[in-house]
Amino acid sequence: MVAPLIEVEALSKTYRVPVKGEGLSGSLRSLWNREYRDVEAVKNISFRIAAGERVGFLGPNGAGKTTTLKMLSGLLFPTSGQIRIAGFTPQDRAVAFLGRITLVMGQKQQLLWDLPPRESFLLNRAMYGVDPVVFKKTLDELVTMLRIEAVLDKPVRNLSLGERMKCELVAALLHQPQVLFLDEPTIGLDVEMQVQVRKFIADYNQATGATVILTSHYMQDIAALTPRLLVIDHGSLRYDGGLIALAERVAPERRIVVKGGPKELSELGFMEVDGDQIATLTPEETNKRLAAVLARWPMVEIAVESPPLEEVMARYFREGA
Repeated sequence: MVAPLIEVEALSKTYRVPVKGEGLSGSLRSLWNREYRDVEAVKNISFRIAAGERVGFLGPNGAGKTTTLKMLSGLLFPTSGQIRIAGFTPQDRAVAFLGRITLVMGQKQQLLWDLPPRESFLLNRAMYGVDPVVFKKTLDELVTMLRIEAVLDKPVRNLSLGERMKCELVAALLHQPQVLFLDEPTIGLDVEMQVQVRKFIADYNQATGATVILTSHYMQDIAALTPRLLVIDHGSLRYDGGLIALAERVAPERRIVVKGGPKELSELGFMEVDGDQIATLTPEETNKRLAAVLARWPMVEIAVESPPLEEVMARYFREGA
């Protein structure tokens, strides 16, 4: 049996934060008699990830996603538990370990603001000790995949958000990491640029076999890239399994959408939404209702849809609460 690339066992992270009373008197008291409380950001989570997997890491704001990624990448020390990635303990920050991972955070940047991306890429080559021949080959491949030839020599401050994000991905991948931790990589991007970044991540995974752990509030990212989900809520791991299996469990119903359908469809339980006629049914009822519609209106444009992933996850967290 092949050992997993990433092993997390009973991982926890607790912060000790000061408690201040209300008003000026509370502030003064805290100067001489400070009280603290413990905040459990991550609580006893365990999972394993194989080499080459693409895994979505989901949860509401404050659930513990970014804290977990920072522990996995060695930026934070766990309060308890163990992490092993490719045989390394992340918090040791071994040079060989850092050469095998990368962390891309959509709200942070590593590119130097006043320099063109090419200069930052050369700096990364020196920091990671990448062979110049390998560096050129890797850079050429990444630039071609992301189509950023025209921006390599422009100052970063003059680039659009989408161009900067593409260059951030190149900078993060020049040392050919084995594990990609991606925290909101498409945040703030327009729809077209999100599609391009998603395609690049999928293509890179296929071409290199790199393992991808992705957090995102854009459910299109998750649906397009990660067949497996880890769902965390209030610091605890609540689900580890397939995306499709979770959707079927939480929202098994189907939607029949008749584009611009006749109003008489209300007799069959349809409701008009933005000019279309929509009925939400169990899988067993769906085929019967489809047959009934097509028997009376054989020429209508009709589609059967699953509930959108945003709705599935909202329902999942709502039911959990």
